[in-house]
Amino acid sequence: MTVKRTSCNLCEAICGVLVTVENGRATDIRGDESDLLSKGHICPKAVALRDLQEDPDRLQHPVRRTADGWAEMSWPDAIELVATTLADVQRQHGKDAIGIYQGNPNVHSLGALTHMPAFVDLLSTRNKFSATSLDQLPHMLAARLLYGHQYMIPVPDIDRTSYLLMLGANPLASNGSIMTAPGIGRRLRAIQARGGRVVVVDPRRTETATVADEHHFIRAGTDAAFLLALIHQVLAGGQTRTAAYVDGVDAVRNAVAEWHPERAAAVTGIDAEVIRQVARDFAAAERAACYGRIGVSTQRFGAVCQWAIQVLNILTGNLDRPGGTMIPRPAVDTLRGAGPGHLGTYHSRVRGLPEFGGELPSATIADEILAPGNGQIRAMVTIAGNPVLSTPNGKRLDDALRTLDFMVAIDPYINETTRHADVILPPTPLFEREHYDLLFHQFAVRNTARWNDAVLPKPDDARHDWEIFRDLGRVYARKAKLRKTVRIMMVLGALRLTPRRIVDIGLRIGPYRLSVRRLGKQPGGIDLGALAPSLPRRLRTHSKRIDLAPRLFLDELPLVRSHLFEHRRDQGLVLVGRRHLRSNNSWMHNSARLVKGRARHQLLMNPRDLEERGLNDGHRVRVSSAVGAVDVEVVATDDIMPGVVSLPHGFGHARPGVRLTVATKVPGESANDLTDPGLFDELAGTAVLNGVPVTVTAATQVEGGTP
Repeated sequence: MTVKRTSCNLCEAICGVLVTVENGRATDIRGDESDLLSKGHICPKAVALRDLQEDPDRLQHPVRRTADGWAEMSWPDAIELVATTLADVQRQHGKDAIGIYQGNPNVHSLGALTHMPAFVDLLSTRNKFSATSLDQLPHMLAARLLYGHQYMIPVPDIDRTSYLLMLGANPLASNGSIMTAPGIGRRLRAIQARGGRVVVVDPRRTETATVADEHHFIRAGTDAAFLLALIHQVLAGGQTRTAAYVDGVDAVRNAVAEWHPERAAAVTGIDAEVIRQVARDFAAAERAACYGRIGVSTQRFGAVCQWAIQVLNILTGNLDRPGGTMIPRPAVDTLRGAGPGHLGTYHSRVRGLPEFGGELPSATIADEILAPGNGQIRAMVTIAGNPVLSTPNGKRLDDALRTLDFMVAIDPYINETTRHADVILPPTPLFEREHYDLLFHQFAVRNTARWNDAVLPKPDDARHDWEIFRDLGRVYARKAKLRKTVRIMMVLGALRLTPRRIVDIGLRIGPYRLSVRRLGKQPGGIDLGALAPSLPRRLRTHSKRIDLAPRLFLDELPLVRSHLFEHRRDQGLVLVGRRHLRSNNSWMHNSARLVKGRARHQLLMNPRDLEERGLNDGHRVRVSSAVGAVDVEVVATDDIMPGVVSLPHGFGHARPGVRLTVATKVPGESANDLTDPGLFDELAGTAVLNGVPVTVTAATQVEGGTP
């Protein structure tokens, strides 16, 4: 029996864990108190890492679709087939005939982060999509325009703040997102223990709202009005403390002049005096941080919301201030390794949606597959993603995938999306991989660094994700007869490096001059200190200054006004999502220990809305939108405000061909069979997943049963 250290990579908290190994099996998992960031904290998902390792549904060899079902293949044959077919498709139909979807788990995998970009680069297609446009894209756009780099996203200095204002965020369920803060409950209690306040604005009384000092219901999709009113009030009250390197204050003042609290109250449902008080308290706090997450990002004006959050922090002097919002300084410089980001360099073929950072909005994948013409997607590569459950109108994408000439999935499961693949290439699970978190140290509330060796040996006939990308890239380059330009040779050279070597180089040239060897001597990691002021020196803008008023955002404000006031006249129901501590998007429902207990798939609805529609608590209802309908049980609760209903993301597994033994027995429907790809943030291209108009009626009576 041995005890191995690693990190749980299932979410952004990157908690350190201790894994007991007996006879080649993980038999116990617990929090690692020596981890300098998580300090022993884990959540139920970490314990379920054992289930992922030993899941009988997890593929361990490549499989190919045949007339008789799935058949195993050797790795050389699978790599040869995939690379040859991709090259043939592009030879016949052009470079853009291949579409690529990159799912969320890729940013949690060292090998995917080090080698996937190089492989994707070799394919040279414009039809690239990812979970970014279903999540944090508005953060990245605001960071690019204000600070000069898409990943220069300030995070709350939560361990020193005295006033934390959160919108559309539920860190007690997410463990923190774009705020790597393991043990978030402990950190929130510490704010209150030192006399500070936690304020939550959300259309649902979430787990986080329950422990907050204040919770204010807000009508879904109207957060922009609330934030603009806060900015208006701070400016009107003369409570600004802007840094000397900030420009554009007067332009912002003029732009928000009409957004007085009474106007915002009319659309948000938050009383005007409450808005004034929140603004006064925030501006007067010794150290304050405003933080908004996916609930505000994935609504019609998500980009405006994220810009407004930054403006509020900057105007009140809380940017780059201990206890305010600060920019972490990780041991491997993420900003150096990634491009600054760009918007609108090209647009999607069918709907003309803008790219950001070389990716098109995922809401248009089905359009690009189904619409004939030059550039039509004929083959699809999905990498650790399940867009059938994750993208708007997933049913349409489900149908579209059936029409492809070829599809390959790099994924360990046959799920709702990969069941359409011709070939599936399964990578090794976490316990068999080395790990260093390349991305989420960039968003951590304290600077630390930790290297983890693999817990278990990799089987001889298995492949790491980086090895899959390396081998596919080599064979594809040969089959596609790519010219040996400097760029191609550099990409192929990068594929030859191991993740360990890439991390070691990054550590050695990083700000602390570390190495993998040195980290290996510190099992709990190295503490690199609290977040520290670093602006304007670290700004990536050409002028080393911040322009608070980019035209892109200011020009959107008249549309915010007209849309929200039309929206106010429509008093129908709107749909929001929700997450749970025991779930992780769509891919943790195959763990029996996580899905046990009370059901979590139901529609939440305010009792008043149920009564008005003649519906009953516990019965099945039909939720309908512009693109589809689902039948689901409804739960009456005062934890959601009138006019808003909530359905969790990631359910709906009971579909033909899905090989997830546990998950297919979990009840529930996919919320993204209701979300509408025609609703999107026109600035960033982000899908609207919150604030979707719906109706709720009684479900069709089943013969011999109840509604």
